[in-house]
Amino acid sequence: MVDCAAHILLIGGGHAHLAVLADWIRKGLPSARATLITPYRHLRYSGTVPGWIAGQYDRETGLVDLSSLAARGGVDLVLDHCVRIDPDARTIAGEQGRELSFDIASIDTGGVGQAAKLLGDDPRIIDIRPIDRFVDELGRHSAAKRIAVIGGGAGGTELAFGLRNAARFDRQPDIAFVTGAAGLLPDFSSAVRSKVQAELQQQGIEVIVGDASIKAGQIYFESASYEPVDLIVAALGSGAPDWPAQGGLACDESGFIAVDRFQRSISHPHVLAVGDVAVRQDRRIVHSGVHAVFAGPVLADNLRMMAAGLAPRRSYTPRWNNLYLMSTGRGEAIASYGPLAAQGRWVSRLKHWIDNRWLSQYAALAKPG
Repeated sequence: MVDCAAHILLIGGGHAHLAVLADWIRKGLPSARATLITPYRHLRYSGTVPGWIAGQYDRETGLVDLSSLAARGGVDLVLDHCVRIDPDARTIAGEQGRELSFDIASIDTGGVGQAAKLLGDDPRIIDIRPIDRFVDELGRHSAAKRIAVIGGGAGGTELAFGLRNAARFDRQPDIAFVTGAAGLLPDFSSAVRSKVQAELQQQGIEVIVGDASIKAGQIYFESASYEPVDLIVAALGSGAPDWPAQGGLACDESGFIAVDRFQRSISHPHVLAVGDVAVRQDRRIVHSGVHAVFAGPVLADNLRMMAAGLAPRRSYTPRWNNLYLMSTGRGEAIASYGPLAAQGRWVSRLKHWIDNRWLSQYAALAKPG
């Protein structure tokens, strides 16, 4: 049981925790005090980053004001990275040496970049995780003439299009889009892949099906060197941070926090985890921002129940399919919904409307009441 003096600690300012903050603003804080620990005052919505690269958005577009949302929700804000957790002692440690205690913890830090692990070390590599660091680092590479984008998922596809049309580079860079051995968009329909492939060809983006590696300061695609390359952008999916497993939370073989249908740790049920840092044990849910967004309200309800000393009762069930909208970097977008695909400027307008609607709801909540 959790009494009214309980302390809820939100670790990380991800998409699901945005929904938690919104819930507390609208309905009031649960019977508990709460703290959010995150290194950033703002969450950067990754969906607007390819558009920023292509000059369609300002750098500030896509920022959600976490500090104001926390203040509106009655939540203390600590600007720091979590680097250690002791789920038995119910404490965490920040990078700056501060220790925080909790009764209930919720982890939504997202995954970590894994470029060095999968490719090798090279000073030309910038990982898309964390996204804020990626945006900062990309701004220092405007002279790049030849860029390799590694990773054939939706994120890598949008970045390849965005970088080909980069508005803030000295010249339009040549792009080598390395999909990995699984090929282009392996989790999407053939209709979507066909439209994306045609658009890549039309824009002169070279597509290489195979794995990349770094050896002796050179980038190789399979066994062939592909130099010279000025910049390597890694969009290789989420890796797991080290500290959950090191702290004793049950994790899968890849280091992601193992959770039940209510997002509770299977080893420490007073710790919840959601998004790219977690993996459900009752069903397969791929790591995707769309799932973190939709799981957020469920997490908010479960935290409210647990703060009241009750068992959580809601479980996030993914839709049979989700709408994905990929910007081509030149005023159009490609839509994917199950087996269906569409392309055009109207799809780009739809993407802008959906993104803006999502961002606007948090901008409105962040304003003083």
